Amino acid sequence: MLAKARAKILSSEVLYQGKVFQLRRDMVIEPGGVRAERDIIVHPGSVVVLPVFEDGRVLLIRQYRHAVGEFLWELVAGRKEPGEAPSAAARRELIEETGYRAKRLRKLLRVVPTPGFVSEWMWVFAAERLAPGAAQPEADERITTRAFTWKQAERMIQRGTLRDAKSICAILYYLRFAKRSS
Repeated sequence: MLAKARAKILSSEVLYQGKVFQLRRDMVIEPGGVRAERDIIVHPGSVVVLPVFEDGRVLLIRQYRHAVGEFLWELVAGRKEPGEAPSAAARRELIEETGYRAKRLRKLLRVVPTPGFVSEWMWVFAAERLAPGAAQPEADERITTRAFTWKQAERMIQRGTLRDAKSICAILYYLRFAKRSS
């Protein structure tokens, strides 16, 4: 196994500190000797939850995403609080956004969505054996939920009506690799 090569940080400056992320500028010497200035969005990480019903349907949520100016269908997802275990964050987000509780939570993947300038890691979980409950959305969340068959979800991906990358990744991974082992 190769040792992890890391950049040598020559200087680091916080340009912005927000509620969700920090913007930092680093002067570095990267492995291989490249000297560069890198702007990094520092993010605490997030979770993605793929709620799977016993009858073979998947639950998607629809909400407005201001950054892209559209309503999007996507999986349950949210920021991991500092020090919070990814599985605890996944359970919390599932309840907040849908009201469902998972009797079984399976870790599927750990991915980096935008490694060029964002430090965020995403943990993807399948939530199974779901028990309904009341959603507890945050004050600024307006969420609609709907169950889809796997065929419907695949068609949405194929037609471009499901465009959220984390959701596409999780659904296709589950269908290809995880569904048969459940």
